Amino acid sequence: MSDAPGLDTTAFPELDDDQIAFLGALGTRRRAAAGEVLFSPADASYDFVVIVSGSVQILAGHGAAQSVVVVHTARRFLGEVSLLTRQRPYLTARVLEDAEIIEVPADVFRAQVVSDARVSDVILEAFLARRAALLTSAADTLQIIGSRYSPGSLALREYAARSRLPHRWIDADTDADVATLLEHLDVSEADLPLVISEQGIIRQATAGQLAQELGLTVDALPERCVDLVVVGAGPGGLAASVYGASEGLSTITVDAVAVGGQAGTSSCIENYLGFPTGISGADLAHRAAVQAQKFGAQLTSPCAVSSVSEQAGHLVLHLADGTVVAGRAVIAATGAHYRRLPVDGLGDHEGTSVFYAATELEARMCSTQPVVVVGGGNSAGQAAVFLASKGCDVHVVIRRPDLTATMSSYLIDRIDADPHITVHGRSEVAALAGSHGLEQVTLRATGADRAVTDLDLECAALFSFIGAEPNSAWLGDVALDDRGFVLTDRALCDDDLGDAWAGYGRAPLPFETSRPGLFAIGDVRSGSLKRVAAAVGEGSAAVRSVHEHLRLSL
Repeated sequence: MSDAPGLDTTAFPELDDDQIAFLGALGTRRRAAAGEVLFSPADASYDFVVIVSGSVQILAGHGAAQSVVVVHTARRFLGEVSLLTRQRPYLTARVLEDAEIIEVPADVFRAQVVSDARVSDVILEAFLARRAALLTSAADTLQIIGSRYSPGSLALREYAARSRLPHRWIDADTDADVATLLEHLDVSEADLPLVISEQGIIRQATAGQLAQELGLTVDALPERCVDLVVVGAGPGGLAASVYGASEGLSTITVDAVAVGGQAGTSSCIENYLGFPTGISGADLAHRAAVQAQKFGAQLTSPCAVSSVSEQAGHLVLHLADGTVVAGRAVIAATGAHYRRLPVDGLGDHEGTSVFYAATELEARMCSTQPVVVVGGGNSAGQAAVFLASKGCDVHVVIRRPDLTATMSSYLIDRIDADPHITVHGRSEVAALAGSHGLEQVTLRATGADRAVTDLDLECAALFSFIGAEPNSAWLGDVALDDRGFVLTDRALCDDDLGDAWAGYGRAPLPFETSRPGLFAIGDVRSGSLKRVAAAVGEGSAAVRSVHEHLRLSL
């Protein structure tokens, strides 16, 4: 992230006279003397700054270890995605030469600038490019120290990675300087995982504490009673957030883990319309989140919803931390979670060498070692192809004779053509072994017509994709099908519509559940097609029903 040759120029565009005039009308012009710090990681927030004349350095690190990332000159602007998402700044902006600047207050920037076509495209593209550069070049502002054998450490690391937070991971098991660093910080291994930031040190840190530190929790939201609350920030929830906010609904979106949902863990989605070469779930989710925030939606995680109730015509969501968020309508997009293998000792390895997603993070941990993928659906196929591309020998384990009944043909062709992938049909995982992480998986032949035989495989990690169970428990007495998925609109019978509907004088709208004003989309909905594109379609379509509900409720 510098002015070096080969830099992605979209990260550092220059504004024209009309754009500067537009921004000048929204902000305040002033002089800034050389040496003045415009913002730093010590600040809870910062404003959007345009440089009219002079220059400003962007610095990474702190104290004597600060290094210059880039020097901004006239017609450039400061900031990156953190300005849009209300995070603390990751970098320091210091005036290099006496400058004239325009300062646009952060609230004005979010409310008026990013939705105005005169400047929004150039600013958002620059912000996205700068965040991509930050993820690799300026991560020392936030450091996470933990052990790869600690589920708590890896959960924290996963949250930071999936939330695209610029950070540096320090592995306490392999980094030779960790002991010295811990001694210098006056902490011990018992304090791991550790978060080090400009605000200080968090011992035994959790994802929630890190989010709190960065200003990403519900506590940071300016309002908690809105038109629409979206629960779940997967593709469906993000689509609902984009369409709700862009159509004038005040919108809050909460997710129990991180933006992206299960799709956010996909290494490459190749059958999503408009991306012929594929797009990673993380990139798709990040761009959708920025798009939603561009229109004014407020996204926050990790925020697990424990229950929902009704008060004064609003649906009130009770969060696991005791806080509440209320909406005139709610869209449930909480999806489903993968089932766990019925194997002894599974819990001993979950989070360290048994995974339910295959991303760059897990691939780096496997480091070209042999792995096992259990499952015959598209998620399993995408994981197998991705891990094989990283140099792993991949063993795919399925109960059926082959993949034809459960996996898309393009993935089957990839698997058949890859010499690093072996498919074990009519097999199941019988046992796991390993003291410090997984070391061996035992497969057992299945089927009445086959002799019981065991096969021991060397294995550094197991990836499980064996079907899903709906995340619907928080919905309380909402009508469900016999598998726990949420019933909506035409799937509801009269017995499902209790006294709550007596005063409405209408039938449930498309995607509406047995509770008026509560809608369900995506994988959590009974009868939905479990595909990214289908979830996106449902998310956008459900907003139309939300508008109709709000109109009829006046």
